[in-house]
Amino acid sequence: MNSFLELVKSRQSDRAYLDKPVEKEKLDRILEAARLAPSACNAQPWKIIVVTDPEKRMQVAEATESKLLSMNHFTKQAPVQLVILEESANFTSNAGGWATNKHYPHIDLGIVAAHISLAATDEGLGSCIIGWCDEKKIQKVLEIPKNKRVMLVILLGYSSQSLRNKKRKSKDEIVSWEKY
Repeated sequence: MNSFLELVKSRQSDRAYLDKPVEKEKLDRILEAARLAPSACNAQPWKIIVVTDPEKRMQVAEATESKLLSMNHFTKQAPVQLVILEESANFTSNAGGWATNKHYPHIDLGIVAAHISLAATDEGLGSCIIGWCDEKKIQKVLEIPKNKRVMLVILLGYSSQSLRNKKRKSKDEIVSWEKY
């Protein structure tokens, strides 16, 4: 990549993947990028479960689908799933959240998800961040304690989709200077 902006421009939510495994070296670098992600008061309130076993992947994928809403039927194609759990934040993050009426772990999980998806793009992989899931099913499949929250499932793999033009609001719609 020539620059960070070029990396950002080339990242997209991929919904079709080649039947090709992801090299462990690439996964290790993506997970290192996640480990280095910033968080409020350095709480690092996440745990990442890497799912590559075909049977478990199918079960997790089924837990992300909705037949009623016809959503996420592509999730079975991705050779890797990163299941992102919310862990307890540290005292200072929790105290700051209480004082500001914000739940910093949710912000932190968004940051780690961005690090993961951008690192995947840098490795030549596609990704898709999935928020819709049946937590209880995933907890059962992956033996996750009931007191832990499954917040996201991030798919990784070699995309079979071409790069699409991004449909985004204009800068004037999302940015103002010095006042609302």
